[in-house]
Amino acid sequence: MDLQKFYQATNPTETIKVSNPEEKPYYINFAPVRGGPLIEQIYNKINTFSPNDPTCTLFTGHIGSGKSTELFCLQDKLQQAGFHVVYFTCDTELDTTDVDVIDILLAIARNISIAKIAIPAPQKFLGIIKEAGKLLNTEVDITKVKVGVEKQALTVENTGQLTLAFGIGEITAKIKDDSGLRHRLNEYLGNKKTELIKAINEELLLPTIQQLKAQGKKGLVIIVDNLDRLDNRLKPFGRPQQEYIFIEQGTYLTELECHLIYTMPINLRFVQDYSTLTERFKDPKVLPMVKIKNKDGQVCEEGMALLRQMVLARAFPQLTEQERLEKITEVFDEPATLDHLCEISGGHVRGILKILNRWIEEEMTLPLTRQRLEKIIVSQRDEKKLSINNQEEWELLKKVYREKDLKESIKYQSLIKNLFIFQYCEDNHETWFDLNPVLIGLPELA
Repeated sequence: MDLQKFYQATNPTETIKVSNPEEKPYYINFAPVRGGPLIEQIYNKINTFSPNDPTCTLFTGHIGSGKSTELFCLQDKLQQAGFHVVYFTCDTELDTTDVDVIDILLAIARNISIAKIAIPAPQKFLGIIKEAGKLLNTEVDITKVKVGVEKQALTVENTGQLTLAFGIGEITAKIKDDSGLRHRLNEYLGNKKTELIKAINEELLLPTIQQLKAQGKKGLVIIVDNLDRLDNRLKPFGRPQQEYIFIEQGTYLTELECHLIYTMPINLRFVQDYSTLTERFKDPKVLPMVKIKNKDGQVCEEGMALLRQMVLARAFPQLTEQERLEKITEVFDEPATLDHLCEISGGHVRGILKILNRWIEEEMTLPLTRQRLEKIIVSQRDEKKLSINNQEEWELLKKVYREKDLKESIKYQSLIKNLFIFQYCEDNHETWFDLNPVLIGLPELA
């Protein structure tokens, strides 16, 4: 077995794209042990029930639980069904420490405009962007776009949509590292939200959808990923950023005339105004952890079997499930070592890859040994312990460990965000919570 290839396949920062034939064998469908087929539900909402009417869905779960992988699966299914899907990650375009709903709307507009769908030039929208550029002392040229080195120019002679993308790009690039300019732009455009959304709908979305349908497509779906990574620092007016975007300003995110999917920070499910959020977006779809045991503590054999396959597929992607199982001892010193890896992960997909990747790096040879795994677990446990700030948090963790539930859930936001507490879902959709298994064994939890 190629150790280097195995190491690269376990990179916890890489997201599986099922449309890529080389990566597809790594994908494991965990829906049976996550409470049901969430992606199928979102797909059916768009394709079966409302193909011609705009929909808006929030998708959430713990950081690293596999949301992006599932969204790539959804993108693939929707494209096969005949939809045009625009997918982008907000953290590559926005400063996630300081975001306004205007920034998200502009990012959506920019990504639509670079989709190379021929539509008439969006004159009203271009006018708004040009005025915003003047406000920032950035002249947005709507006839030429600078490319490469200075003194080179690319004349845009077609529909002008490429110009819009570069115009937005010029503005967002200038404000990204300058909070003062960013606030000036948001203040200016904040008074024009309704006008901006109208321009996006009338000059971008509706013409794009008409053109797509003329080409035989069913419609347009926009997926905005990594909004769950927004920082939650307080805005100058005192509201946490996540609540400001999704609760106070959330209505604006629902008003675009196409199918929309946004990822949402999971801790918003535990804020006092959660009911306001669900009134605007309906209930978010929550991706829980892979269930490795049931609420009563009994091992969930189906979940463990799927996690074993997730690990072994990274080593033997071209083999059948049974053939992989027969080769466990080529990778691990004994089958029980693989099971311990699955158990200690708590069903956190990125967590299991993070341990495995570090394990390969430290061991440098196969088979991987239980002794080295235990050292890594102790190291991670010590790191987690340092992040628990006070006795109240220890008491909250002990209550979750005993009761498998969250009472006064607003107190648990930071513990959930920092992956001390995991959420699971039974087949009957009952939700319950438990501690990250890495913490088990700490004397403070006794």
